[in-house]
Order: sequence, then structure tokens, then C-alpha cells
Amino acid sequence: MPTRVRISNTALAGFESNNKYEVRNAMGQNVFYAVEENDCLSRQCCGPLRSFTIKVLDNFGQEVITVTRPLKCMSCFFPCCLQELEVQAPPGNTVGYVVQQWHPFSPKFIIENEHREPIVTMDEVDKIGKISKQWTGLLREAFTDADNFGIQFPMDLDVKMKAVMIGACFLVDFMFFESGNQH
Repeated sequence: MPTRVRISNTALAGFESNNKYEVRNAMGQNVFYAVEENDCLSRQCCGPLRSFTIKVLDNFGQEVITVTRPLKCMSCFFPCCLQELEVQAPPGNTVGYVVQQWHPFSPKFIIENEHREPIVTMDEVDKIGKISKQWTGLLREAFTDADNFGIQFPMDLDVKMKAVMIGACFLVDFMFFESGNQH
């Protein structure tokens, strides 16, 4: 039986602000809160391409996961500038990476362990889980930058890889659904 997680991003369109997320379990209970740390200049000038650090906090306000993405250009013509992020759980202890692979037509990603060894490819062939954007209603979709994502993975998946999958969801949000994105 898969574990289901819902990640909700709350933001207003028009002015780019730090993203805030709620991570909920299948029963709708908050299990984590996540907050992007970034400066105003990066948000306004670089938009969704900006570097970021997202701190994932438990219900007691303790940081349990840190997700970091460096600034990189995003273009199918420059495969040297592909997206990636590092996931640390607990902070300071790298547990994995999400690395974009070049493909001319569709997004491809590899999940790597802490030694940068490929664990799984995020594509439509081998599935260990599923990340999906969920419809939030016409008004919310049209007038806000808020999104809901669902993540499903097996209950017996290593907790480190679950943390990396949550990080992958943040990367997907920034790459494809962040306001100002022209993809």
C-alpha cells in the first residue's frame, strides 16, 4: 500500500515571494512545513530559475530536511546547465540528489544517493512512486501561484529516499509551475 503525501504551495501571483509549503499525509494531517529562504533580488530577477534553500520543519518547528538548489540556466539547448538539487536529512547530512537529465522533448530526472550513485530514474518506465500536480479550482489556478502536488511511494521505501522525493517535488514546482515560467 503506497504512502500518500500532499504538498501545498501558497502564494499570490504578481509579486514573487518566498514559497511556503504544507506537507500533509493521506489523512490530511500536517506532517511538515517547508519555507524557502531567499533574497528579494534573486526572486525578482531570476524568477523560477533562482537558487534556493528550502527548510522543512516538523510540527515542533525543528528543521528535519534541507533542500538546496544552485542557480542554473534552464534551456534544452544548454545541457551543461541542467537542474539539480541536494537533499539533507537531517541538515548537514546529505541523503541524495535529484538531477535533471538532458532530453529534447520531455523532463527526465535521476535520483542519486549520497555518493552520487544513481538509484532510480524519474520517468515513465520504472516507477517507485508518483508525483502529480492536483487541480485546485479555476480561481486558485488562475489568480494565484498556489499549487497542490501529490506524492505516492511504497511504505517500505527508505526514509532517505522519501526525503529526496519530497525534494523532487519542490524542483518540479519551481521548474514547471512557478509564476513567470514560460515552459
